[in-house]
Amino acid sequence: MKENLILLHGALGSKEQLAELKALLAEAFNVFLLDFSGHGGLEHEGAFSIDLFVKDTIQLMARHQLPVAHIFGYSMGGYVALQLAHDHPGRAVKIITLGTKYSWNPESAAKEVRMMNPDVIEQKIPAFAASLAVRHQPADWKSIMKRTSEMMTELGGGKAMTETDFASIENEVLVCIGTDDHMVSIEESERTAKQLKNGHLKIIEGFRHPLESVDKNILASICNEFFQ
Repeated sequence: MKENLILLHGALGSKEQLAELKALLAEAFNVFLLDFSGHGGLEHEGAFSIDLFVKDTIQLMARHQLPVAHIFGYSMGGYVALQLAHDHPGRAVKIITLGTKYSWNPESAAKEVRMMNPDVIEQKIPAFAASLAVRHQPADWKSIMKRTSEMMTELGGGKAMTETDFASIENEVLVCIGTDDHMVSIEESERTAKQLKNGHLKIIEGFRHPLESVDKNILASICNEFFQ
């Protein structure tokens, strides 16, 4: 009998970015995708928060009657997975995170927020702006970026998980980081893997941060090996 596996997208992302990985894993698992509130065309007028996205994931599990599931989370999705494991013990089984930023303080949050100026992105990276517009239509991608920035500022201001929180998570967690990821450091990934009770670090040669640049066959192989 196949086990359940939920794939969670990152900030500014949508479930469509994980469709290829889902197809590669569908033979081995019952794979589920979701768009977080306000993403992928889902309307959401309020603020974004990790708690909101955890709630989205728990609601997906209720909708599909999943008592438990493995979780793969890309970037912010990995953070959501660990917050879910902390807040809802027993619902997640094993967890893989890829390119997830764990070290949040006012300085690191400010650095992230500086890179999320919609007007600058529209001017300097128009192709990226256009892809965000398509990904989130009919919602306004600039509003999504603004609310994501506000969420990051709150994480940096004290809403992030603490070392004690990580240490209380019982799940087996594989913390994956690419050698060429310029958004998240190997050092912070290693630190979090050590803080987790059953954490393991996997450094993937050549992986960069953008999910589109990642070899999905390699990623599927890692998932198959760890989750089975």
